[in-house]
Amino acid sequence: MKLAIIGDFKPANSTHIATNNAIEHAIKYLNLDLQVDWIGTESILENLQSITENYKGFLIAPGSPYNAIDGVLEIIKYARLSNIPTLGTCGGFQHMVIEFARNVLNIKDAEHAESNPYASKLVISPLSCSLVGQTLNINITSKQSLVYRIFKSDTIQANYYCNFGLNPEYQAEIDKHGFTVVGSDKDNEARILELDNHPFYIATLFVPQVKSTPEYPHPLILKFVSMI
Repeated sequence: MKLAIIGDFKPANSTHIATNNAIEHAIKYLNLDLQVDWIGTESILENLQSITENYKGFLIAPGSPYNAIDGVLEIIKYARLSNIPTLGTCGGFQHMVIEFARNVLNIKDAEHAESNPYASKLVISPLSCSLVGQTLNINITSKQSLVYRIFKSDTIQANYYCNFGLNPEYQAEIDKHGFTVVGSDKDNEARILELDNHPFYIATLFVPQVKSTPEYPHPLILKFVSMI
């Protein structure tokens, strides 16, 4: 089995190193035979068929802006429609939101404020306060969600590395159409999204990878890897 990490790997990016480590923790804990490959975003479109045929899970990596957004969005769309286990963290969360806005809400010009700050439909907008380097509580708001079954708690602590999130103006519409807000901050702004009727399609604005250890793999990463 093969898992693809979609993103532009940078050895100096601590969240990229944490991603590799967290997946390795889960693989060893579960004693799985799982090959893991980073796929640079500029190579996706020309290899799209091969990628979708050969990989059975996708982790949409932190560390945006990506070098090439179009390929990332194609992978996300494929995974959403094909019931492929998918986890997006930080930048992954943001681009899963953009794909959903464009292709489900039909906001074809949905954009990210980091890459196109003057766009008219900023579905991903600057956070009111930067969350880079912060550890904050998240309320799990749906006890029917897979997320709740994974964490078995009403509240979790999470580590953030981002300056951008889901624009609150679009939150209710995205939730209504099935990309459900299952975790939120103290101001009820989305921090975890989960797609209805999908085996595993979860987006977190925080980076769970950084809290994983060999002895205690992060439960979200553990469940994700187990689904592949």
